[in-house]
Amino acid sequence: MNSISGKRVVITGGGSGIGEDLAQGFAKAGASVVVGARRAETLKAVADNINDSGGKAYPISVDVTDLLQVEQFIERSKDALGGIDILINNAGIAQSAKFATHPDELWHQTIAVNLTGVYYVTKAVVPAMLEQKWGRIIMIASVASKIGGRYIGAYNASKHGVLGLTRSLAVELAPHITTNAICPAYVDTPMTDATIENITSRTGMSREEAVGTLVERSPQGRLVQCAEITALALYLASEVGGGINGQGINVDGGIVMS
Repeated sequence: MNSISGKRVVITGGGSGIGEDLAQGFAKAGASVVVGARRAETLKAVADNINDSGGKAYPISVDVTDLLQVEQFIERSKDALGGIDILINNAGIAQSAKFATHPDELWHQTIAVNLTGVYYVTKAVVPAMLEQKWGRIIMIASVASKIGGRYIGAYNASKHGVLGLTRSLAVELAPHITTNAICPAYVDTPMTDATIENITSRTGMSREEAVGTLVERSPQGRLVQCAEITALALYLASEVGGGINGQGINVDGGIVMS
């Protein structure tokens, strides 16, 4: 992983969970990191923690659904870092609803954050990567990019879209830029905690029972850990990961795809 040292990394959704772990992991590997998300206070806490530990991180607020904010975010990131080598699209939301009564607003919001936001941020970064003839684009997608699930129609659609965009960019941007997606099952994050709380409040299940419903398809019977996502992202971003392109790599404990 020595090839990560000195690289310039932008991570969206960097205020907590997977994004926070990614920021810490890349900073420990010697990269300079911009963490982006909507909440300035959480970003500052993440960046302060990294900087206090000897790393280099910059907190820059952004709403990925707002094109003007995205363009300003990328320009500010370039100014802070001196350029961008690695982009990790991690910003995302997940809510559930029965399709027959699915709120239209939930559909539009999910697509806007999970798919259009990825499009906006990536489009803003790609020209500079093409000019420097080197880049790594990593999407934090989901096993929901490949399989269906009850009550998550909007989320499923958005993540299938992310994987489709990944495969298209992999072909178009080669040979100097690689584009890959990491597709985890449920990860032990605040977002999953919210899902668990929703299940318990709706069904009366205990937390343990609710977690069981989330991991029942995994042979390992557990939540994925953020560190597992970060380790794979570091590999994909490295020089030795350069031959991996256009892939959606599962981190799911061995779920059988249907």
